[in-house]
Amino acid sequence: MLTKYLKAAMSYAHYEILADDGSYYGEIPDCRGVYANAATLEECRGELEQALEDWLLFRIYKNLSLPKIGEVELTVKKEAVA
Repeated sequence: MLTKYLKAAMSYAHYEILADDGSYYGEIPDCRGVYANAATLEECRGELEQALEDWLLFRIYKNLSLPKIGEVELTVKKEAVA
């Protein structure tokens, strides 16, 4: 399910070439704070995917909600206390 979520989120990524230095900027609007910048589009995609993975794992660790991406929805459940 995590892989499906990651793939869905990456499909919503937006990229642009920055005018000041010609580098590539990418972001996933539904995942606040997930962005990357690199010299090539391929490098930018790779960095964006890594940023998304880190963001996802952090939100799961902190029991924070995750946005629904397309038809994919993940629910973070709090750990039961014994």
